[in-house]
Amino acid sequence: AILAQVPLLGLHASLPPDHIWSSRHSSEAMARRYDSRTTTFSPEGHLYQVEYAMEAINLAGSTIGVLAEDGVVLAGEKKNTSKLLDQAKQHEKIFQLDDSMFCAVAGISSDANILVNRLRLTAQQHVYTYSESQPVEQLVTSICDYKQGYTQFGGLRPFGVSFLVGGYDVHHGFQLYHTDPSGNFSGWKAYAIGVNNNTAMQVMRQDWKEGLKVQEALELTAKVLTKTMDTASPTAERLEFGVVEKTPEGQVRFRMLKDAEINKLMADAAPKEGEEEKAQ
Repeated sequence: AILAQVPLLGLHASLPPDHIWSSRHSSEAMARRYDSRTTTFSPEGHLYQVEYAMEAINLAGSTIGVLAEDGVVLAGEKKNTSKLLDQAKQHEKIFQLDDSMFCAVAGISSDANILVNRLRLTAQQHVYTYSESQPVEQLVTSICDYKQGYTQFGGLRPFGVSFLVGGYDVHHGFQLYHTDPSGNFSGWKAYAIGVNNNTAMQVMRQDWKEGLKVQEALELTAKVLTKTMDTASPTAERLEFGVVEKTPEGQVRFRMLKDAEINKLMADAAPKEGEEEKAQ
């Protein structure tokens, strides 16, 4: 059978373009058999189900994290908006993990709920055992180990959710981490996931600077969201903002921004008419 295929290899260069396209198309179709399981590598070394899970993140609402000198800001765009929805009982993007850590999610909400509960449990088990808050990186590592396990065993699917985790510990101060469905994580000074994340990253690369204060980080986050969201005047109805910061007394606290604060931030960040004309 191998010898029978040898002449065909020599003829490939003489085939017309439409035949070459057809052969490539058939090879792509054959490669699809490798995407049915997370445990099967393709000949090119891909784990397609894991890559598909990462692609799902890009369809989620914009989620932004910015590290400041005196705090961490996370914000997210909500997809479920209705005046009948009880916002006091439901959070879609921002979740508190303990007194000094919180996270923003992008992806499948039901997957996120399972992982958020696990993060909270892990953080409280550490406090119970050692009588101190868990270091941020240690908590991120634990959840990433758990997520990675779902890419390695048959019968499981990867969690279709990415996190931005912000927090404070006495070892490294304020920190911001990104995790993805593969179980990888990385530390960042500013990061964006979800729809239009490339645009968001471009804006933050230009505007983020060392020594940023929390208020400046909030303003930068609002500016990025005005660029990435599909509405000209985003309001608190579609946004959640959270901050971990130090109080004047030196205590670290988490707080969610009130609707009035969010609306003021977004109004100040919205491009004015004269600026729009100048940009055009």
